Amino acid sequence: MTEDATDRYADERNALADALARRPNVSERAADAVRAVPRHRFVPERRREHAYEDRPLPIGGGQTISAPHMVAIMATELDLREGDRVLEVGTGCGYHAAVTAELVGAEHVYSVEYLADLAERARGTLADAGYGAVSVRRGDGRDGWPEHAPYDAAYLTCAAPEFPAAVVDQVAAGGVLVAPIGESRQRLVRAEKRADGGLVESDEGAVRFVQMQGDE
Repeated sequence: MTEDATDRYADERNALADALARRPNVSERAADAVRAVPRHRFVPERRREHAYEDRPLPIGGGQTISAPHMVAIMATELDLREGDRVLEVGTGCGYHAAVTAELVGAEHVYSVEYLADLAERARGTLADAGYGAVSVRRGDGRDGWPEHAPYDAAYLTCAAPEFPAAVVDQVAAGGVLVAPIGESRQRLVRAEKRADGGLVESDEGAVRFVQMQGDE
């Protein structure tokens, strides 16, 4: 849902998406989703000149907006399809949710943010950027969002020691989870949920994310 043809960031966004599409671990659909989302609208105004650099940027509250390549890699690992119901843990500024919305439809994205001010800001930014149908609530992401389960996929935008049990429970059998797992050393882990509720995990490489926050 990009802005009109006069969007002064269009060339930078297209160049970023083209570079992502050349990566072996990024699908064309994921790159196109990044191409569609106006990332500059999700970063603080004073940092907008850096919006299309492929790196994380601070958004306040000790949190960051993820680097576009990481968002695209996670979307590729999830292999999302239109209509999939997706749980996001860690809304942040809303950018990752917007990219997910491009892949499944905004009405199918449910996002939980621990910090109330970030959740409120994300709702406004998502609505202003055309993704107002994304559902955002303030809560402890370790609890997931059971009212809208089961989900076809779930992902964490913050690192956790393991996949939260409640989030795993809320993903349907055959569904996929992706998250940075670990503390000082983190790995991006993809997991498929078996019919018996167990997970089949694969290690997708070293990453660095902010730690998950919670009520404990």
